[in-house]
Amino acid sequence: MSQPAQQRFAGQVALVTGASRGIGFAAARRFLAEGASVCITARRPAGLASARDELVALSAPERVIIAGGAADDPEHQQAAVAATLQAFGRLDVLVYNTGINPTYGPLLDLDPGVARKMFEVNLLAALFWVKQAHAAWMGANGGAIVNVSSVAGLGSSPNLAFYGITKAALISLTKQLAVELAPAIRVNAVAPAVIRTRFAEALYADDEAAVAASYALKRIGEPDDVAGAIAYLASSDAGWTTGQTLVIDGGALGSRG
Repeated sequence: MSQPAQQRFAGQVALVTGASRGIGFAAARRFLAEGASVCITARRPAGLASARDELVALSAPERVIIAGGAADDPEHQQAAVAATLQAFGRLDVLVYNTGINPTYGPLLDLDPGVARKMFEVNLLAALFWVKQAHAAWMGANGGAIVNVSSVAGLGSSPNLAFYGITKAALISLTKQLAVELAPAIRVNAVAPAVIRTRFAEALYADDEAAVAASYALKRIGEPDDVAGAIAYLASSDAGWTTGQTLVIDGGALGSRG
């Protein structure tokens, strides 16, 4: 990633969930490059520590902290927000990037326990991270929130249907929070298509060329493609934008006419 010339987040602090790799890591790296300090969270300690080392190599150790835990664990949510405030004294940006999809197949074959877990992680946890951030800092000081949804939430998604349903609900949650938290807090979302991440690898690994051909730009997305959009929505450049979902799909929706 080239170093952005602008320093839109100088003096600010961002907390990014699910940031040990992929989109979350790219977003944290972008915030650092533009002047922010960051707290990154993830469930696996080894991956989180490795991500921290990579980020520290790009900035200064005092500008990066980590908080390990499951995104849907209320104690982890509270602890991560508290650690961010303790380390940096503020919390200007929250990016909810955590999502799971442990199932593949028709909706009628969906296991109820799996469905509940997906709903808790992909939707309810996003709400309760916002609640923690609001109580700790943003309610009194304002800020920006960006939720990472998916193009699966914009229409039918064969064999990924419940994942799409949770991501559609996240888009709706984004709109509702944007109204309730305005004017001091802006809430937006991004909806990526297939991005080159471990999470999405099964969707393109067998025939990347065929997947790329379905997009107008003739390639699959990269984490930095989404990170740039997240940074825009979190920045003052989007100061009159809230309740919106920015689709990042290489032109797939537009190419369908």
